[in-house]
Amino acid sequence: MNRLLAWAAFLSIAISTPLSKLTTAQDASRDKSWSSTRQQSDPNGAVNPTRTTETHSESNGRTVEATTMQAVGPDGRYVPYSQTEKESVRVDANTIRTVERTYGTGPDGQKVLVQQTQEESQSLPGGEQKVARTTSSPDANGKLQMVRRELEDSRQVSTGVRETNTTVYSANGNGGMSAAVQVHERETQASDGSVQFSKSTQLADGAGHWNVSEVRQGTIKPEGGQASRKEEDILRPDADGKLAVVERKVSKQSSAAGETRATNETYSTNVPGQAGNEGLQLVQRESTVQRNASGRASTVRQVEGANPGNPGDGLRVTQQAIDIVHPDGRGSAEQKSTVATFGPDGQGHTALVDIGNTSNPGVVRVDTQTAPKAK
Repeated sequence: MNRLLAWAAFLSIAISTPLSKLTTAQDASRDKSWSSTRQQSDPNGAVNPTRTTETHSESNGRTVEATTMQAVGPDGRYVPYSQTEKESVRVDANTIRTVERTYGTGPDGQKVLVQQTQEESQSLPGGEQKVARTTSSPDANGKLQMVRRELEDSRQVSTGVRETNTTVYSANGNGGMSAAVQVHERETQASDGSVQFSKSTQLADGAGHWNVSEVRQGTIKPEGGQASRKEEDILRPDADGKLAVVERKVSKQSSAAGETRATNETYSTNVPGQAGNEGLQLVQRESTVQRNASGRASTVRQVEGANPGNPGDGLRVTQQAIDIVHPDGRGSAEQKSTVATFGPDGQGHTALVDIGNTSNPGVVRVDTQTAPKAK
């Protein structure tokens, strides 16, 4: 199954964007249930084909989602590989409790629990939101043991200003949990629609002290109509322990007449194939074009990266994905995604073909108004 693991990892990267970024919000009063099936294959035969089935149902404040993945076994037949079950229950008007279980497949084909996550989300007066999340894994005897706990508190501290504090606890080896990570986030919205944001992450050193490991800060500004620009700086401690900018992300997006365009550029001090710190240089550009016309939606995503063999050559295309969603007018839609990778010689090779069918209303309803958020 090693090839399948590589395939699953590739899927998570190649289809980092859904088959089509269409409407995703679910209306509580409709779209109660849906299902979808997908089959992934590699024309070159480098990795195992997989088949994925998803189901979603809602009833009386309870939502159940299940995802099953099968892979081709040694005898050429599809066999279970992994399964995820997620159940959300509305406890009261302000509380939602969610349990997610992930299963693998044992040596005899039996379903084996790998991980369980529980989350409780509360909405409190004044716009405050609290989230408690625990992650547990089975020990050698099959008994669930908590390995991670997260507490999140988000509140409106003043007009246009929201702060979120998150503490992550991990197992300390003594049978208990100790605080390991602290995250502080702050968003300030101005009257012109722009937003300033910051996110600071601190790590515990095991001796009772906290050390800043990363700071992200930037702005999101509207640029007229349905266009916006996001700039984000990422700072990490240098050799002297002082925070320095190591990466910058610039994202632009615009939408008009059923077409959305987005560009995300990454500048970094870590340039592939180049030693030393030469300052921030452009190392990756991701461009996405979405079109909605004639009852179907298409998304073309192209990734350009620096050439490790000769960074001075500038960016070259490394990957391209074409996603097409075609509603059939009867409550379902056909989906197809093709991903091609490009080598140093510029030659393209189809690396993934994903074909499926879904009755997910978030996909079936082609949205010609909503633009994707800048990354």
